[in-house]
Formats: sequence, C-alpha cells, structure tokens
Amino acid sequence: MAHVKKVLVVGGGIGGLSAAIGLSRRGIEVDLVEIREEWTVYGVGIIQQSNVVRDMAYLGLLDRYLPAAFPFEDSALYDRSGNRFVVIPGRRLAGPQYPANVGISRLALHQVLCDAAREQGVRITLGATVAAFDQSSDYVDVTLTDGSCRRYDLVVGADGVYSKVREMLFGDAYCPRYTGQAVWRHNFRRDPQIDHLAGFRGEGTNAGLVPLANDLMYMFVTSCEPGNPRMEHASRASQMRERLNGFGGLIGDLREQIVDPDQVVYKPLEVVFVDEDWYSGRILLIGDAAHATTPHLGQGAGMAIEDAVVLTDLLSADAPIESLLQQFMERRRARCRFIFDSSIQIGEWEKTEEPPFGRAELIEKMLELTAQPV
Repeated sequence: MAHVKKVLVVGGGIGGLSAAIGLSRRGIEVDLVEIREEWTVYGVGIIQQSNVVRDMAYLGLLDRYLPAAFPFEDSALYDRSGNRFVVIPGRRLAGPQYPANVGISRLALHQVLCDAAREQGVRITLGATVAAFDQSSDYVDVTLTDGSCRRYDLVVGADGVYSKVREMLFGDAYCPRYTGQAVWRHNFRRDPQIDHLAGFRGEGTNAGLVPLANDLMYMFVTSCEPGNPRMEHASRASQMRERLNGFGGLIGDLREQIVDPDQVVYKPLEVVFVDEDWYSGRILLIGDAAHATTPHLGQGAGMAIEDAVVLTDLLSADAPIESLLQQFMERRRARCRFIFDSSIQIGEWEKTEEPPFGRAELIEKMLELTAQPV
C-alpha cells in the first residue's frame, strides 16, 4: 500500500489542478485550497507544446478539451515585416492520433480542469490557504486561514510565483526578480494564415500570434520596461500599440485594432528558481512556486504540468516519502533549470541584440530535451 494516502494541494492554477487530478486518479484522497474566492482566470490563452500534449493525454484530459482548442503542427519565426525565415517542425509525442501542439484559451482549459477535479472527488475550498503547518516524520498538520485544521501525508505548494508555502519553508531566501521586461496580450479573431505558432522579431519588442480556436487567436508582445513602471489601465491599449510601432504585415494590421484597454492583459515578467531541494520533510513545491520563468519558450505552465505528472507517477509507488521526493528532484531539477535559463536568455537577447538564429537554436534544444520522457 502506498505511503501517501491523503494530499493537500495549495493553489488552483494549472499545475495545482493537474496534480490534484493525477493524484486522485491514482486513488489518493486530495484536498485543494485556492486563496481566491472567485476562481477567475488570468490571461487570454496558452500554448501547449508537444510534451504538454503528451502529459495531458497521460492525465486523461486531452480528449476533453481538444474540441475547444486549436491543434497545430509547426512553429515559424518572422522578421518585423512579416517575412518568414525559419520553420520549426512539431513532434507528435502523444501518438499519431494527436497533434504536435495545441492552443487553447485559459478560460476553456480552466473549466475542463475544474470539472475533471470535481468529478474525481477532489475536495475544493475557495477563499482559503495555509496559515500554519506542523509536521512530523509521519504527517503534516495544517491550519488553514478559514480556521480549519487537517492532517495530510503530503502538502504540495502550487501557489505561484508569490508562493506563501515557499516563504513558509525558506523565508525570504527566494524572492521573485523582475527581469526588465513585460508581456502584453490581446485576443483577436483568428486570421486564416495563423494556423501555427508565429513569432515576429522586432527591435526591443517582439510579438507572436497563437491560434486558440477556429475563430480565435491571441497576440503576445514582450517589451523592455526599465524600472518596472506602473501601466495605468486606461492607457494600456495605446501603450500596447506604441510597442508595436515598426511592425508591418499582419502584426501591423492588427495593431490598429487594439483600442479597448479592457482587452489588454499586461504583466511584468518576474522569475524565481529554488536552488536547493524543493521540499522539506513532507512539504513540496511545484510549478511557479519552485521555478517561475519567462514565457519566451512557452513552457512555464508546461513545466508545472510535467511536475504534476512526475509526482503522480512517483506517489503511485509504495516507498518512503523521502525517497520519492528525492527521485522527484532527480527527474525535475535539470530539466526545469534548462527551461528557466534558456527562457531568460532569450529575454536578455531581446533587451540587447539577438543572434540571427539564437532563438531558433534554443527552441530546437528545448524540443529535443522535452521530447525525452519526464
């Protein structure tokens, strides 16, 4: 019989929900707490590359949301005038019946994950998080901010870049660092030519278009923002248009459609990487709580989902928790570190001068690495 029978997942984002679903499907009792009272979704869309498509198939989720998503095979890089200079083929890691990549709105994905978690019997509590914990070699006693107290075999901190669980474990040793860049996002009606992930290289600003559904795509723009300035809500549409000055082709055409600040999502890019083991006793960090990086390789959420898959696989075994968590680190540390460092490297190139094919080479290395089993 497995040593881990009851788990608390802290955080109801993509990583936390994926972990809760995976563990509950293996017969583990799972509670999930989410600090937000209204379980809203931040952002507009998400890229799921080949490794994530494989992982979502493993978790039994892929077929549930493919009808609401946009499957595609390849990625391509363009100059700021819209001239293509490289195509990067996708890989069908989940099997020939599934696409290499998927684009999906965050709202659609969130709904599928929430529904699956509830169907699996995950007990979800909104408006609460961890207030305190007291652990022994055999269990963790957790007090929640709603005053309830519960006992668990394992606590999984999936509570994001500003993780309270991480702070409780490591104090202020690991604080998010602003990279000097920000990302802007906006939805559009999908243009027929955007049937793949398209990246456009500018000067100091880069853009991309991702298909999300038959009638939907989103634009992302990364820009240099020294000093992490506050962007007033009312000016966000004009500010995003300004960042796109100099782009031609489709990006230039779409630029003029950015008029409603309510449709612009702006986010400063912050990173953190826990350089020591991501666990202490029976408390483990996953996803952005342990390794938050930038979106330049489109693998932030992917690494959180991989964490969930590896944890699900390991906790199915009958072995001491210390051994399982050490195996988790052996399987996750180097892989996440590569994604973390490589994503930041692309951002640094964008702030200075990017080698002609530097991004393409890093994407190829990323695809080679993530094609390997987790």
